[in-house]
Amino acid sequence: MVFAGTGAVVIDHVSGGAVTHVGVALTFGLVVLAMIFAVGDVSGAHLNPAVTLGFVVARRFPLRDALAYIPSQIAGALLASALLRVMFPSHPNLGATLPASPGFGGAMQSFLLEAVLTAILMLVILSIACGPKERGMMAAIAVGSVIGLEAMFAGPISGASMNPARSLAPALVSMELRALWVYLIAPPLGAMVAVPLARAIYGPALMESSDVR
Repeated sequence: MVFAGTGAVVIDHVSGGAVTHVGVALTFGLVVLAMIFAVGDVSGAHLNPAVTLGFVVARRFPLRDALAYIPSQIAGALLASALLRVMFPSHPNLGATLPASPGFGGAMQSFLLEAVLTAILMLVILSIACGPKERGMMAAIAVGSVIGLEAMFAGPISGASMNPARSLAPALVSMELRALWVYLIAPPLGAMVAVPLARAIYGPALMESSDVR
């Protein structure tokens, strides 16, 4: 996911806009769709530490497994960014997410936007996932579409990360660390906010069949 998504950002930059903003948004949505089809039945297609944390808070995923999943997600993202560094050694930030407006006001604007975007994403995932897993055609299309949609309209402001690993890896590899705190804190916060919202909307039955105790 990080290789294709941030790779699209990098290639759009070095090619003078050949991919386009719409193309970048579609790339993020399509690669998530493809990965849910590919590994949803194996691992649940957990590509995002914020989503994994949301499942833990919803008691649909054991904490002990999350402690293995989250380092794996970060390691995969770091490897992807390292490969992009080898391929594009002169690129300044490897597709790192940055607020469009500089300063604290711009960072807070992106913080709120990232939290809301992730809450929407998590709400959709909780409504269609089977227990702790995102799998099947419905999940792939729904999650991929939401990510593409949110990247389409919010990308120019906050980068529409919704994923701490996606933001952390290119920031560390390129050493572009400005406003990184936004993308490490806001998505997990948004994912956790989505859990009581899902319970309020769908009722306890949403969680009962898949509680992890």
